[in-house]
Amino acid sequence: MRHFELNELEGLSKIYRLNLINSVTGYKSAHLIGSISPSGDENLAVFSSIIHLGSNPALIGFILRPKTVPRNSHANMKSTGVFTLNAISSNQIEDAHHTSAKYPDNISEFDQTNLEPEIKQGWKAPYVKGAQIQIGCSYVNEYLIKENDTVLVVGKIEHLFIEEQLLGKDGWIQLDKGNIVSINGLDGYAIPTLIKRFEYAIPKK
Repeated sequence: MRHFELNELEGLSKIYRLNLINSVTGYKSAHLIGSISPSGDENLAVFSSIIHLGSNPALIGFILRPKTVPRNSHANMKSTGVFTLNAISSNQIEDAHHTSAKYPDNISEFDQTNLEPEIKQGWKAPYVKGAQIQIGCSYVNEYLIKENDTVLVVGKIEHLFIEEQLLGKDGWIQLDKGNIVSINGLDGYAIPTLIKRFEYAIPKK
C-alpha cells in the first residue's frame, strides 16, 4: 500500500496533488448550477461540492473555491438571490464538463454547449432542460473558511422537480434509474448502482 506523508504531499506536483486529494474522498454528487446576472446574462457551471445541510428547513450548501478569479455563479446568486441545481445524466457529461471552462461573464455556457435553459414557475434563474432533478434555490448566507479562503454558500430549496420514475412512494429518490452521474475527483464521471437499501437502524436488543 502506498503511503503519503504530509511532507511528501506538500512536495507533489500541483496536478498530481490536485487529482489525488480531490479523488481520495470518493464519489461526489454532480450538479449544474444555473444563475443569471442582473443584466440578464445566463451562467451555467458544474459543481461537485453540493452537500445536504438539513431537511426542515430544506437547506443545501456548496463550497466556493478562493475568489482569486471571477466566480460568475456566486456573483449572480448574490445579486439576484436565486440559483438552480440540476442533476447530470450520463448523456450530458461532455457538455456538463465543458461548463468548467472559464468564459467571460457575458458569455453563456448554454450558448457554448448543447444544454438548453428552461424557465419554470417564474423562477428567474434558468434550469437545465431535460435534467431529471431540478432544484430552485434561494441564496441564504455564506461563511468564510479561513483555513484555505474557501466559502461555504448556503441555499434554501424553494422548488423541486423530479421525474416520476425516480421517486419512490416514501419520497426516496433512486438516482440510478435515471443514469444520474457522480464525480470522482474533478473530471471522472460515473454512475453508482444501488446495491441494497436498508431500513432505519435501531440499537440491537
